[in-house]
This record gives sequence, structure tokens and C-alpha cells, in this order.
Amino acid sequence: MNKNNDLITKIKSLLSSSEQLKKFFPSINSEGYPFIALFFFIALLFSLVSDFLGWIGFLLSLWCVYFFRDPNRFTPDTDNTVISPADGKVVKVDSAKSPEILKDKQRISMTKISVFMNVFNVHVNRVPVSGKVVWLKYIPGTFINASLDKSSENNERMIAKIEVEKNVFVYVVQIAGLIARRIKCDLTENQTVKVGERYGIIRFGSRLDVYIPTNFNVKVKEGQLAISGETILADFVSSNSK
Repeated sequence: MNKNNDLITKIKSLLSSSEQLKKFFPSINSEGYPFIALFFFIALLFSLVSDFLGWIGFLLSLWCVYFFRDPNRFTPDTDNTVISPADGKVVKVDSAKSPEILKDKQRISMTKISVFMNVFNVHVNRVPVSGKVVWLKYIPGTFINASLDKSSENNERMIAKIEVEKNVFVYVVQIAGLIARRIKCDLTENQTVKVGERYGIIRFGSRLDVYIPTNFNVKVKEGQLAISGETILADFVSSNSK
């Protein structure tokens, strides 16, 4: 009986320890497991050549684990807000034409807020505003530095158009960067989404552009650091409350 009690105590202790570890080591996005396995396998091969190369491979493997971390975020419980879809630096707040592939005369003027993610930022993307996904479009392109504004028009990208309310739309654009070669978007057309939900990831180093109507109130400035799912980019007055 005492042995059983000791075993139960040990199990409880291990479970408690694992919960404590989770506080320091956030969960890993499922997209990262193949890469993490590959990095550790290469590190093992390096270690067969020399200890020095083995340590380099091991450190790069740890970085890969760090890159694909997927921490929980606490989205503000506030209606009518646009939240940052990415961790990183706000590199642009400016007027721009809507990103839909239309004739230039059909593209409306909007406010564009761009967040650049370097290789040390969390790369899991989150839905910036609650609404309905009414249009998705993948556009192939180049892979220039995503911190440059011309990447919005030239780089490979995935555009999602979200209807916030009738005839009010917000666009969120995942843009591949200099070394990014994979955009993953889990959204589907006609899907109802909630602000702060995970919806995709970009590998490795990239940018997200958010296009909002010009009457929305921008709450961030260029150079400011944004946290995915938490930082308020803008707010607006709903027509339903008027």
C-alpha cells in the first residue's frame, strides 16, 4: 500500500513539474516538428565529423525549437478592435490601395499597417479582427527583404479578406521574406473567425500587412514593437452601435 502511495506521489510530482516547465517552455507549433527533427539529425551527423561542428548543429537545433515556439496570448476583451496578427516591428503606417488584384481604379484607398518579423520573433500568425473570410488569394512572387515596402507588391503572399460587418472589410496579407519560402494559411472562404485565433505561420522571417478602412483609428506608430494577438493596431465604431 505504501509503495502504491509512493508511486502516486511521484507521478503527481512529475505532472506538477511538467506544468511548471510549460511556463518556461511554450508549446511548439506542429509545423515545426519536421524541421526540428531534421536540425537535430544534421547536428548528429556534424558531431560524427567533429565536436565543434556538433555543438554548432546543436545550437542551431535549439534555435529551430525557439523559432517554432507557439506561446499563448491574451487578446484584449474589447469589441471593435484590430489586433496585430504578428510579433515584430511596425515598419509602416501609411495610406495605400487595397491589395486585391483589380484594376487600379477599382482599388480603394485604405490605411496599411505593416509588421516585420525577424528570425527571432514568434512566427505564428493570428486573426486581426472578428468577422467572416469572404475571399482568399495566393499570389506567387519574389523573395526580397520583407522589411522593404516594395515587398507588399512584389513578394509571394497570401491575402485574406475579412468582412467585419456589412460592406466593411479588413485585409491581412502574409508576405514571404528574404529567406522565407513557405506561407501556411489555415483559413477557408466563408469561415467565421474570431480575433486572436491562430490561423497560419510563415517560415523564416517575413511580414504581415493589415489594410483597414481610412475611418478606423490607428493606435500604433512606426518603430513600435507589436505582440501577436495582443497589441491593438486600431479601433473603430461599429455601424450597429450608431
